[in-house]
Amino acid sequence: MIPTPSLSRDETRPDKPEEACGVFGVYAPNEDVAKLTYFGLYALQHRGQESAGIATFQGDRVHCYKDMGLVSRVFNEEILSRLPGQMAIGHNRYSTTGSSHVRNAQPALVETRLGTLALAHNGNLVNIRELREELDRRNCDFETSSDSEAIALAVATEVDRGKDWHDAIASALKLCRGAFSLTLGTPIGIFAARDPHGVRPLVIGKLDTELNDYVFASETCGLDIIGARYVREVQPGEMVFANQNGISSRMWADESTPKLCVFENIYFARPDSMTNGESLYSYRIRIGEILAKESPADVDMVIGVPDSGIPAAIGFSRVSGIPYAEGLIKNRYVGRTFIQPTQHMRESGIRMKLNPLKDVLEGRRIAIVDDSIVRGTTSRKLVKALREAGATEVHMRVSSPPVTHPCFYGIDTDDQKQLIAATKSVAEIREQIGVDSLAYLSWEGMLDATGQGRDRFCSACFTGDYPIQIPEQLKHSKLMLEEVLEV
Repeated sequence: MIPTPSLSRDETRPDKPEEACGVFGVYAPNEDVAKLTYFGLYALQHRGQESAGIATFQGDRVHCYKDMGLVSRVFNEEILSRLPGQMAIGHNRYSTTGSSHVRNAQPALVETRLGTLALAHNGNLVNIRELREELDRRNCDFETSSDSEAIALAVATEVDRGKDWHDAIASALKLCRGAFSLTLGTPIGIFAARDPHGVRPLVIGKLDTELNDYVFASETCGLDIIGARYVREVQPGEMVFANQNGISSRMWADESTPKLCVFENIYFARPDSMTNGESLYSYRIRIGEILAKESPADVDMVIGVPDSGIPAAIGFSRVSGIPYAEGLIKNRYVGRTFIQPTQHMRESGIRMKLNPLKDVLEGRRIAIVDDSIVRGTTSRKLVKALREAGATEVHMRVSSPPVTHPCFYGIDTDDQKQLIAATKSVAEIREQIGVDSLAYLSWEGMLDATGQGRDRFCSACFTGDYPIQIPEQLKHSKLMLEEVLEV
């Protein structure tokens, strides 16, 4: 039931690192698992807007539907009614490896001697070349250019070598190097697993019933929407299994060292998602407070870039004593547009997503807080719009350090040569984007604000210190990773 793709790729690159994917899984034989998965994916929509898919297991039968577009566009009541079963997995995709095409939409399905496997993956493998060569030796046929299919095929070949599902998945994961948080649907139950560093998040929830109904999601907001109670995280290097007997666990990795992507805390995850016993909204308030102490500004007003910069702006305002105000209004109904603006609109400065409030900004010195600057193009346009709206001074404060290195673990940042902080000093960036002053949060302040220790996070995009070794030929060009995966 995989439909023909109806949308083409939007080639416009935004001035933000694009979202990681969202994964979901539920074992609930007495519930409508397709609808639970739909709502879970709906809550995780911010993690990927390119495609969405759901696979359900009804005994030995697997039903799957996936297409390009938002969850609410891909699915409706009639489609969900054709996805019966006792368990399901789901996926929201933003393509970080593999081309933007419906064939790369997930879940990835493969057949094994024990039945169908459905896999949803958040992250990137960095040894995909070696893994594909190994799978070629095992006579695997690839249908997509996604590294997620390679993981699924690795599991299938381990099953076909005589292993049961538990041992096959554990063996296959040992062939993979990189970032991966997975939900896997099998005829016997749902599996969830993370790489030994836990770069991408994955949590466990329990439905509020007397039964052993369990849920896996990329973030706790995916549990909240369906009324599931948060249980705990899937640990780095852990594999968790859910079936009619409840959940069981084993460590598949020989060693594990937590290195959660710190950008999850700063930007990617929803502010209402919980980590370390608090919402990410609280963390973002705190880094704004630290930013105000490290880099104060003599201004009349503090504003934030909606939505991810707002909590940090509030924190900046609290510590500085400078009033916070909404100076930018976001059009919340703008997603990707496939209709190009007119030449006049381009020349006059298209403002589809953010529009300044002139009566709030006019005649005032402004500190604008954003979560990051990647290429600088959007920041430059935004500063220009604020000045045109009457701001007499524009000072930018950034609630993360300068982004100087690309991510190879599931976040779609540019090549290093396109990252403005990789080639320019803070003073040069200030001049290029046209602000009166510019300051970034320190690396130490960003990590100390987590309250968990500096060594528990991946911050490679700020330092170049990659916790999982990157092949030398990929370090300076992410395009080479795309070339490996194209089929």
